[in-house]
Amino acid sequence: MNSPDLRTPDSTVAASAGPPDAGAPAPPRAWPRRHPWLSALGLLAAGVAILIALWDWNWFKGPIERQVEARTGRKLQIGGNLDVDLGRVPVIRADALSFANAAWAKAPSMASVQRLELAIEFWPLLKGEIRIPDIRLTQPRVYLQSDREHGGNWVFGSGGGELPKFRRIWIDDGRLEFLDPAGKTDLRLDIASREPKREDAAPPVEVAGKGRWKNNPFTLEGRAESPLELRDTVNPYRIDLRAVAGATRAHARGELVDPFHLRDFDLQFALSGKNLADLYPLIGVAIPPTPPYALDGRLRRSDALWRYDGFTGKVGDSDLAGNASVDTAGKRPYLRADLASKRLDFDDLAGFVGAAPQGGRGESTNPELAAQHARQDASARLLPDTPYHLEKLRSMDADVKLKAARIEAPGWPLDDMQARLLLENGLLKLDPLNFGVADGDIRSTVTMDARAATLRTRADIQARRLNLAKLMPGVKLGQDAIGKVGGRIALAGNGNSIAKMLGGSDGSVAVGMGQGQISNLLMEFTGIDVAEILKFKLTGDHKIPIRCGFGDFAVKDGVMTAKSLAFDTSDTVLVGSGTIDLNQETLDLTIRPKPKDRSLLALRTPLLVTGTFKNPNARPDYKRLGLRGAAAIALGAIAPPAALLATLELGPGKDTGCVGHVVN
Repeated sequence: MNSPDLRTPDSTVAASAGPPDAGAPAPPRAWPRRHPWLSALGLLAAGVAILIALWDWNWFKGPIERQVEARTGRKLQIGGNLDVDLGRVPVIRADALSFANAAWAKAPSMASVQRLELAIEFWPLLKGEIRIPDIRLTQPRVYLQSDREHGGNWVFGSGGGELPKFRRIWIDDGRLEFLDPAGKTDLRLDIASREPKREDAAPPVEVAGKGRWKNNPFTLEGRAESPLELRDTVNPYRIDLRAVAGATRAHARGELVDPFHLRDFDLQFALSGKNLADLYPLIGVAIPPTPPYALDGRLRRSDALWRYDGFTGKVGDSDLAGNASVDTAGKRPYLRADLASKRLDFDDLAGFVGAAPQGGRGESTNPELAAQHARQDASARLLPDTPYHLEKLRSMDADVKLKAARIEAPGWPLDDMQARLLLENGLLKLDPLNFGVADGDIRSTVTMDARAATLRTRADIQARRLNLAKLMPGVKLGQDAIGKVGGRIALAGNGNSIAKMLGGSDGSVAVGMGQGQISNLLMEFTGIDVAEILKFKLTGDHKIPIRCGFGDFAVKDGVMTAKSLAFDTSDTVLVGSGTIDLNQETLDLTIRPKPKDRSLLALRTPLLVTGTFKNPNARPDYKRLGLRGAAAIALGAIAPPAALLATLELGPGKDTGCVGHVVN
């Protein structure tokens, strides 16, 4: 019996094959065995990738919070999730962040954000430099507060190391609040980023909000550069903003430097409103009430000096241009201005004397001034009784110059104007206050002392070479009159309104003229010579010589008493007496005509000038009607007052013609 063969076929083949061939090639080894270092690096990368995928990035919240606090001196809290997307430029996402405020600030948090996404450059980070090319904020809230002692809460303590460098920021549904308790100012703005015009530019922001400026409510809207540019105190920050405070509107477009401190800026600044007096609570500059205005110029600041240069515009119905500045370095703001008007509506200056401009069709006014004008019209008084605000006169200093090339004043023969206002510590001086009037001029110096409880005022006014015809624009028979009028007014009074000042004033008023010509018919009307009036009506009027005319009044406690009052022509002499009461605003004058010719129909009755300043009345004295008075002209005592001799236009080489004569 044969035994079974337990060898496998392979072993049988191998046994029959004999010994192996020593020259055959060895089989290839596996990749890890051939590249051990690359294999190890790959395994490490795979392990890191797995670790990153499984890593909880919230572990870094603590180190990040400590780093921020070390660099800023403020605590950062990351209340939500922290995550990182790795790439060439890693992106970090964090939720519910809050950054602490300064210890002295009102709000506990200076900034918070619902979600923060920022890209951070990796290689600079290895060198200790933090560069953030992009940052996106969702519902950020920023609270800024200014303080006289500490500056602003945006000023951080030294923490060693530089702050991160940002390039671009995008804001969704942001809000900025600013508080300045000392300045009674607060602001609340809604902020949202908009696409920039250039791809490489930082996204600008649109803003809209409201608040209070020096305790005055206002609203604000417009467009500004990226908030990241606010940190740059060297390069300008561009804005285009519109603000409204009551009826006052402002439009600022241009550049700011270090905007939180408003240290320097260069803006085109348009300002408009219903009344320049409304600017007092906003900027501390006291200006009398005016009609609506609109100005546009260049607004700049250098330290404590604010300048508004090259502005043009209108105030009421007057054009206005010039330069102005306000220096806030002293105890009081100091306003300096050099103003010019090509066409000045004299009515627009009414606020300077406590009156209101005319209302009605074609006149610029506002509701307050219109109501004041209505009260003036309804009042029986003419002189303005609106009191000056003495606290405003004491609140600032000023040096203001104004030139008007032409004045619009219907019914008044005003030509031009030149004035300079000086105000220092409650003492106001108008020197000069000059007007071109009726081809001549009126030169004035006015001093108002507001340092006491009651305003003390002195006025020295001189009139020279006023054209007689132009002084009577409403008298048809006076249009061809010839002569030059001069005069002087020197008054001093106490009172906080024009009416009060004049109503208790002391001083003198003198006015007069030398030789000239006037309508004979006008003089016959004055003398009520019926026969002569009929003759000139039939044959035509002609001019008669004026020898002189003058009025000299002493003023005591607001009552003007005529010391001498006369008008002498070749045809008639008018002699007057009586009083003008500046306090009661009443007239009580008697004018006695003395015709020099004989006429059977000459009534020779005195004229009584009575009534009030607002409603004067001139009528014959009917009680003496028909009583012919003597017209004897004798040598005597009536002569022009000495104060007028320097102002009268006497004619070449001739005296007044009235010296040494009296009219009885």
